[in-house]
This record gives sequence, structure tokens and C-alpha cells, in this order.
Amino acid sequence: MNQVSKINGIVMYPDENRSNDYLFRVSLKAVILNESRQVLIVKENGRDWWDIPGGGLDHGETVKEALARELYEEVGLEADFEYEAILVEDPRFQQSHDLYQMRITFVVTPKIYEFSVGSDSDEIMFINPDEFKDSVIITEQKIYDYSQLAIKRLNSF
Repeated sequence: MNQVSKINGIVMYPDENRSNDYLFRVSLKAVILNESRQVLIVKENGRDWWDIPGGGLDHGETVKEALARELYEEVGLEADFEYEAILVEDPRFQQSHDLYQMRITFVVTPKIYEFSVGSDSDEIMFINPDEFKDSVIITEQKIYDYSQLAIKRLNSF
């Protein structure tokens, strides 16, 4: 019988010849750029730093369903959109949540650019991603990094 550890999502097998499996959370992030190449950022409820919208893929959801739900919850997006993965990061241990997490970042192009503060956010705005290039907050530095990847991808069309 398989046994799931309460630590880090480890699936341990009684057969000592079989190695453990590891469960991890998949985080989906959305880079949305306007015509001026400003990036849409969000300050989630109770946080004092900026990030790009996104969150966890729930069991049973498709990638598009999860992106649509997170974009609605954080930036009030109700329009359809196109999306393309621009970065898949290796799983990392998130000590604050005691789990491993893998992040996939997408460039998202909504059919309609209408946004509002969602139920999971306190503030949203479009901003030049260069504003975060030298931020001391890693999450904000990633806004710059992810935006540069998205701009490069959009410029390749």
C-alpha cells in the first residue's frame, strides 16, 4: 500500500527497490502586456508586493480553465484569451507552504483588455516592467524577467 507523507508530498512505497515519488503544486503565471509593452501586475489580498497574476492549478482543471479562473479572481478578466507557455521552471521547495512547486509562465493575450480589481486582489495596474529590474523583492524582479521573455516572444511573430 502506498503511503503519502505529510512532509513535502512524498509518496513512499513499501517495496524498497522502488524509489519515492514526489507530489508538487503547479503554479500558472500570466504575463499580459498592453500596446505600450507595459505589464499587468497585481497586489494580492494582504500582500505588500507586486506580482503577475496567476496561481495554482486545481485538480481536474485544464491549464486554460485555471488561467481563466485566476485571471478572473485577481484582475477581473472575463474575456476569452490566447496563451502560450514561455517558461517552465524546475520544481523548487517552497518552505512557506512545505511543498514543492513548479511554475509555468505564459504570455496571455486577451480578446478584450478590460480589467478590474478581483476578489483576490487589492490593486492592479499596468506598469513599465523596467520599474522592477532592480527590486530587492525577488517576486518583483521576476516581473521584469518574465516580461522580457514575453516581449521577446511577441516580437518574434
